[in-house]
Amino acid sequence: MSAVGVGVVQFAPGDDAARNRSEIARLTRRAAEQGAQLVIAPEYSSFFTPRLGEAVVAAAEPLDGPFVSALAELAESTGVTVVAGMAEAVDEPGRFSNTLVAVAPGDGLVARYRKVHLYDAFGQRESDWVRPGQPEPPQTFRVGGLAVGLQTCYDLRFPESTRVLADAAVQLVAVPAEWVAGSNKLHHWRTLLAARAIENTLYLAAADHPGPIGVGHSAIVDPWGIELACVEHGEGVAVASAAPGEVEAVRSVNPALALRRYEVRPL
Repeated sequence: MSAVGVGVVQFAPGDDAARNRSEIARLTRRAAEQGAQLVIAPEYSSFFTPRLGEAVVAAAEPLDGPFVSALAELAESTGVTVVAGMAEAVDEPGRFSNTLVAVAPGDGLVARYRKVHLYDAFGQRESDWVRPGQPEPPQTFRVGGLAVGLQTCYDLRFPESTRVLADAAVQLVAVPAEWVAGSNKLHHWRTLLAARAIENTLYLAAADHPGPIGVGHSAIVDPWGIELACVEHGEGVAVASAAPGEVEAVRSVNPALALRRYEVRPL
């Protein structure tokens, strides 16, 4: 099966929803011009403030709202499948869902994931405003011959989150993130991306916010844990090829998944 062009776009979403949609469209088109067939944008791409609060709750949208509709139009016009994070409206006062959506040309919304592990760490409390998603069977989708799954940001610190995607036959994990900057945080980000790729022998494509709020370094990592492409600082696009055959080749040399003796089950 032929390789798939995978792009990550790094930008700083803000509190102007229309501008956020415009930025995603502009950067996705840039990635498509470089051969991307799958593009990943950051967590909270629809609307973001440095401190979560009532403004994000008020800006939260349903899955058939302006944000997902704009992504569907973008997918149709570019022929690219787009993954992005959004604040999704929920039926609970003062709360929203931190949700990822995947939108494909011709098919619209093909997968969604509601963040399971909320960022209640490093002095932050995402759970004050966000309703946690429940562990459930992964919603996966295909781009060309590549099977793709979804997780976000803080999930990287929980290896079982990626392992359940590997068990669902995923070959690439899309990781929209807002990895908050701080002491050792860039080291953690890059180490965890490589570790999740190595231990599951699959690709990761992770899109982050740039500094000063995020650590940047949006990257595509191969099943050996090697960084294929990266946007280190500021706004930008990085594109690399992900080949289903490479996943199988790595697993033939390093059959760790086949040799394991433990399974993952939700608590």
